Amino acid sequence: MIRTRFTSVGRTRLCASLRPAAGRLSVALALAIPIAGCSEREQPVAPSSATESLTPRFTPSSGSASLLRGRATFADPFSIERETGDWKMKIDSHPLDVAVQTIVFNAGSQSGWHKHPGPVFIMVVEGEIAFYESDDPTCTPIIKKAGEGYLDVGDNAHLARNETLHPARNVVTYFAPVGAALRIDTPKPGNCPF
Repeated sequence: MIRTRFTSVGRTRLCASLRPAAGRLSVALALAIPIAGCSEREQPVAPSSATESLTPRFTPSSGSASLLRGRATFADPFSIERETGDWKMKIDSHPLDVAVQTIVFNAGSQSGWHKHPGPVFIMVVEGEIAFYESDDPTCTPIIKKAGEGYLDVGDNAHLARNETLHPARNVVTYFAPVGAALRIDTPKPGNCPF
């Protein structure tokens, strides 16, 4: 069972501009969002104290390109509970934004270390991607190939790398607080050599 609660409490930063609501959509439409793709450029994370260097500490992506396909605000709180056979799903939500993005990774490219304000469903639709988690002391890749999915709950920083000689493409669906940045760049965690 998936339990998700979205709130606006604890937001670390807002996008430079809030996107207008795209209108009310039914819950059925929310669950049937076409999987396309998105891109959103984020501002560097500011130093946490005045004594820190103003040099950016985040790890930028390299060799990848992304396109934001759409973002919509679901303004009314809702609760969905579905069960079909042994499959179960439950979502409890305050107002939230849902966004869809396509990311193309050229051979040898990577996303840079980052995290998200909410859960992110990543579908590898072409090629192969290696995901690395900041809380894994062994820096072991989680390999996902075309047709497989990767769930990032947003708690820890992660990095996606195309370690093959062929292009790869992800379709990403973000669930986030209204107006929040979809990506939060982070410093290199130190558990991986990259």
